[in-house]
Amino acid sequence: MECRVLSVQSHVVRGYVGNKSATFPLQVLGFEVDSINSVQFSNHTGYAHWKGQVLTADELNVLYEGIKLNNVNHYDYVLTGYTRDTSFLETVVDIVQELKRLNPKLVYVCDPVMGDQGSMYVPENILPVYRDKVVAVADILTPNQFEAELLTGRKISTEKDALEVMDLLHQMGPDMVVLTSTDLISPHGGQFLVALGSQKMVRPDGTTSTQTIRMEMPKVDAVFVGTGDLFAAMLLAWTHHHPKDLKAACEKTVSVLHHVIKRTITYANKMAGPGKRPSPAQLELRMVQSKKDIEYPAIVVEAIVL
Repeated sequence: MECRVLSVQSHVVRGYVGNKSATFPLQVLGFEVDSINSVQFSNHTGYAHWKGQVLTADELNVLYEGIKLNNVNHYDYVLTGYTRDTSFLETVVDIVQELKRLNPKLVYVCDPVMGDQGSMYVPENILPVYRDKVVAVADILTPNQFEAELLTGRKISTEKDALEVMDLLHQMGPDMVVLTSTDLISPHGGQFLVALGSQKMVRPDGTTSTQTIRMEMPKVDAVFVGTGDLFAAMLLAWTHHHPKDLKAACEKTVSVLHHVIKRTITYANKMAGPGKRPSPAQLELRMVQSKKDIEYPAIVVEAIVL
């Protein structure tokens, strides 16, 4: 059976972010991807210049109407990322709810992109929409620590706090929550980034069990754009292949990221030359060159079951 994903994300002419970061890896792994581009920009906004257009909620509705009129609105997954407009996000929720009525098994993977390191880079009025409407219909949620804190109103200082916050997020809707990055200190030292995951499963007798895992990834001294979008897409793909094994899905997801980032930083440093910091253009993800790693990721990060 073919597996079809509706991905509503940004599009850039040059480089890899949003749909450009998610589509190719998902296609390589055998998924049919239908893309709605929430924005169409020349490049990501980390460059000195960028130009482009933004899709409105009405325009999103028009595109969905077209799919619906042709009776080709059957999806197995919906994937969403960065959105700055509340009415656009509310329209996404309406579409997800309708698609779930058509296919009750549909899985909605949501990256609630709002900010990082204590500051928001979307308008503040988007938070209540995520918190009160989006999270309730999401099945897989991939916030960073700051976003998880915003959604629950709880601060994370310890691993215990993080597990409690993930539990609160489960209660709000999603069966799987992955904190893609945290400020927690790794036992291996400050050069490692700690990520945590939690999956709620229903046993045959109706009772629930929760699997929680921790991963530690080596930090890289550079700013990459599109890695969060790649993470959410790969988590979708690998949870599809390992629906009841959070450990395996996260290990493959994080390993893909590791290989892509390593290839990117090696190339960027070579292009920039000795002692020079690579430019945003040089730091664009080496996606096509990483095709084999996306298909068959060598596991380089082991997830610890807590």
